[in-house]
Amino acid sequence: MIFYYFLLFFFCNRCKEEEIAKYGIHLLVLSHVYSVPQLKQRCSKGVSQRLTAENAVDVLQLARLCDAPDLYIKCMKYIAAHFKSVEQTEAWNFMQDHDPWLELEILQFIDEDEKRKRRMRRHMKEQNLYLQLSEAMVCLQHICSEGCTIVGPYDVKPAKKPSPCNKYATCHGVQLLIKHFALCKTRVNGGGCSRCNRMWQLLRLHSSICDQPDSCRVPLCR
Repeated sequence: MIFYYFLLFFFCNRCKEEEIAKYGIHLLVLSHVYSVPQLKQRCSKGVSQRLTAENAVDVLQLARLCDAPDLYIKCMKYIAAHFKSVEQTEAWNFMQDHDPWLELEILQFIDEDEKRKRRMRRHMKEQNLYLQLSEAMVCLQHICSEGCTIVGPYDVKPAKKPSPCNKYATCHGVQLLIKHFALCKTRVNGGGCSRCNRMWQLLRLHSSICDQPDSCRVPLCR
């Protein structure tokens, strides 16, 4: 029956999804042995969509034998994502006893996958911090040149609004920081204040990138 469906595709280029769902693994082997790349690709895709904790290791071994890299990667990713469940299966125990090199390959892939995720999280965190700083710079100039809800330059009255400025997400926070910086007694007395230190860092960063220090209205820019 399986060979019948294989011949049907070979001569008529026809193979239904339910046939791939039922005989996908066997058709994958036949398509690899007889070099039928179109059927092999369809079977790889069909089998990858039906991975379970029970069959993931077996399919991985098959993907390696049949030179199906797409299926191989999908199996590896599935095992990495469901490792605790896969580790409890008979297929995993059998592989540990008979193919320790494949076990090492899987564990190395999982380790590299975790490292990639950590790098991605670190990169996203750095990007988020950069975006926050960038917006804080814009807010600082906006507050010091235009004025806003509670803080503004000496010649511009702050707008009396019942709610915080929503022009920028960080604007209200920067205004509170400026107001604290101006009134903080800890800073005046020479003590350490974490909020004042953040304001100093913001002012330093602004002054280091400002290209119009002579006309800039941000305090201490020059």
